[in-house]
Amino acid sequence: MKTPASKTPAIDLTDGALERLPASVITPTYDRSMITPGIVHIGLGNFHRAHQSWYLHRLMQQGLAMDWGIIGAGVRPNDSEMRQKLLAQDCLTTLIELDPESSAKEVVGPMVDFVEVAPTNGPLIRAMSDARIRIVSLTVTEGGYYQSEDGALNTAHPDIMNDVAHPDQPKTAFGAIVAAYRARYLAGMLPFTGQSCDNLQNNGDVLRSTVVGLARLSDPDLADWIDKNATFPNAMVDCIVPATGDAERAMTRSIGINDAAPVTHENFRQWVLQDEFCAGRPPWERAGVTITEDVHAYESMKIRVLNAGHQMLANVGEVLSLPTISDCMAHPEVSAFFCKVQAQEVLPQVEGVDGMTPSDYLALIEARFSNPKIKDTTRRVAFDGSSRHPGFVLPIVRDAVATGGSISGLALIEALWARMCLGTRENGEMIEPNDPNWDRLTEMAHRSKADPSAWLSMSEIYGDLSKNKAFAEAFTHWHTVVFQSGSLAALKAYI
Repeated sequence: MKTPASKTPAIDLTDGALERLPASVITPTYDRSMITPGIVHIGLGNFHRAHQSWYLHRLMQQGLAMDWGIIGAGVRPNDSEMRQKLLAQDCLTTLIELDPESSAKEVVGPMVDFVEVAPTNGPLIRAMSDARIRIVSLTVTEGGYYQSEDGALNTAHPDIMNDVAHPDQPKTAFGAIVAAYRARYLAGMLPFTGQSCDNLQNNGDVLRSTVVGLARLSDPDLADWIDKNATFPNAMVDCIVPATGDAERAMTRSIGINDAAPVTHENFRQWVLQDEFCAGRPPWERAGVTITEDVHAYESMKIRVLNAGHQMLANVGEVLSLPTISDCMAHPEVSAFFCKVQAQEVLPQVEGVDGMTPSDYLALIEARFSNPKIKDTTRRVAFDGSSRHPGFVLPIVRDAVATGGSISGLALIEALWARMCLGTRENGEMIEPNDPNWDRLTEMAHRSKADPSAWLSMSEIYGDLSKNKAFAEAFTHWHTVVFQSGSLAALKAYI
């Protein structure tokens, strides 16, 4: 029988320890030895364990989906460290919900294995070739799909060129997926569903484009088979999940658990999913997932209000030395800037969904961002701006330009990003590299000090927006204010 947390010393998290965990911790009620694999998840980090894995855990707590266990996978060298940590604790994860009113604790256990990380992805390919695997899901970040400026596969990227030249020894997750499809095709097996869990508009369509496009470069017949028989459902995913550090591990020990890789998260989750699964799926709707054919409206609202909103806060937050998103919301000028841009420039470009108006959704996001218990760092949120600004912010700019809407605050967002990419905060501290293209961004930010248009000349980010007179003039105005008078002065002027 579990004992009260106050009398329970911190113990190592394993299957054998579940019965000895504090009574305040919710643990699996299902027999984990009865789980069989049905999903391979690539990019197994904090978000996946707090989101997709949690939803599957909720089904298993109901005695459902026991044949949909998760096999974790990674394609980066540092994924080996996560693999070692999770295998040492029987692939269990402690989730700690951080809410101003409460703090729930739960151990989830749908994960059954983590494949060995190898340079040519042999173990991953073999895992996905197993007939029991019916879904391969991914969280590889918004910029991880090898898209060119026009949204097609970037065939000139060295990683893609390698996978075309060596299809049996691929470096990328997508090359491994193609190799697994090939193995199943040759064996006369059915394909699996490819399921993106990344914050991309039409993420399933993007995944299809990348996988089929890559296959077509080396095996057109295989590409046709994938395109005809495999499915790639679009989805919207949402839950704020900070990075794990020493503080989170200490928090977990304080409740009686030694977990090498715990996850903290907010008390809000949402998953909106298109029902396009060629090999079946768990009954996700029994765990609260919204199944709909109109994913676009949900993901557009979320990406434009939440994800673009994150960039509004994180870039200026870094420049002004505000450590977390909740710190940004507590800052009078930063929060006022956020609210004004959202209300006057973003919401006019957002459509509501069933049961939620854009204004109601913004109020929800403001409350979530303001949660002081969620230590979501501005550095984490600002990461990979070269993918997040084109994906989250600039589509709003294009729609506002097309409809004659206001773009002043949106232009200020871009000027503040340029200022962050100088690599220094306004107090003189250095901002460490925080983008795969950091060197280029820093170079262009410094060039823009003399000529603001240099920043907009990055066609891979701005495309033809640099040629739009209204946007270019608004950007130049705010860039001048930010670089000459400071970010705070620019915020006050805009407000």
